[in-house]
Amino acid sequence: MAHARISAKLPPDIDPTKAPIAFGRRALPKLNEELQSPELLTQQQALMALCDLVHDPENVYQAIEVGFLDNLKTLLLHHDSTVRQKTTEILYVMAMHTVGRQGLIQNGVISALSELLDDPVDICRKNTHQVFEMMARLPEGAAGILHAGLIPPLVFKLKTESEGIQELILDTLSNCLHLEASEALATDAVTILKEKLTQPSVAIRSKAARVLLEIGTHPEGKSVVCEEVIPVLVSLLGDADPEVQASATGALMFATVKPQGRFSALGAEAIPPLLKLVAEETSKARLSAIKTLTMLAELPEGRKTLLDHIDTFQQCLNDPCEAMRRAAKIAISVIQWKPF
Repeated sequence: MAHARISAKLPPDIDPTKAPIAFGRRALPKLNEELQSPELLTQQQALMALCDLVHDPENVYQAIEVGFLDNLKTLLLHHDSTVRQKTTEILYVMAMHTVGRQGLIQNGVISALSELLDDPVDICRKNTHQVFEMMARLPEGAAGILHAGLIPPLVFKLKTESEGIQELILDTLSNCLHLEASEALATDAVTILKEKLTQPSVAIRSKAARVLLEIGTHPEGKSVVCEEVIPVLVSLLGDADPEVQASATGALMFATVKPQGRFSALGAEAIPPLLKLVAEETSKARLSAIKTLTMLAELPEGRKTLLDHIDTFQQCLNDPCEAMRRAAKIAISVIQWKPF
């Protein structure tokens, strides 16, 4: 005979770690109220529930409209590490959406997150750097990081953070320094990046070279790269990883715009590895290598050496890429130039 029993267990679709979500448009406002609760457990459960909801960009938009970001900025300084962890995770998920990035920029979240750069909990710092990396993909986000004065501390953190966080920092710096490099140069970033070029990690070497490339796009950056980094960049032209080769060649290309950079590159014997990259049809660095050699050909010594390798450039005249054909044609004309 059947008996009516009430189980002590929760239904299978109930998660005790998350706050129950109200129906319809009341869901987010109710969670926003619970974030302000004096009860730690209530705050934690509200954050757990919100973390699921913000994967939907429509919920992100509503959350910004409701005023979640002011409460989340307050919770970034909470004494409880779980609250800080889930808050930074929510901001990272929001930053994955365009509407979220715009909201974070407009509500001053970048400056608020800077307080967590020294957080004792690794995952809080990682989430923070993931937000910065996502924000820096937008020009206004990169500008916000610059205006918040975050470049010096980010450069300094390259010395102390774990490899995974270093990669995030390098990605952030790459996008920010494309706009402005003076603060980075003032904090001796080039010396720190030079050390990263010799790291065992392929990702670190490649991303560090990419940051140097961005620094080299600025006039003041070219001079510093010429003085300190060119020999290391030349050594990376023969790196086993194509991404490292491409980033190093790009950085070298910008450095050799200045006469000082050309002399340094010739002194570091850059021509043989550059010619090797030009000869490799599948090399990602091929176009940059051709342009770099073109600048080296403007020096008599460089032109004399490259005259014996015209056939290498002539092979590029049949390349399907128009930019490659045009660069090869210019290189040949510079190499074969003779004074009247």
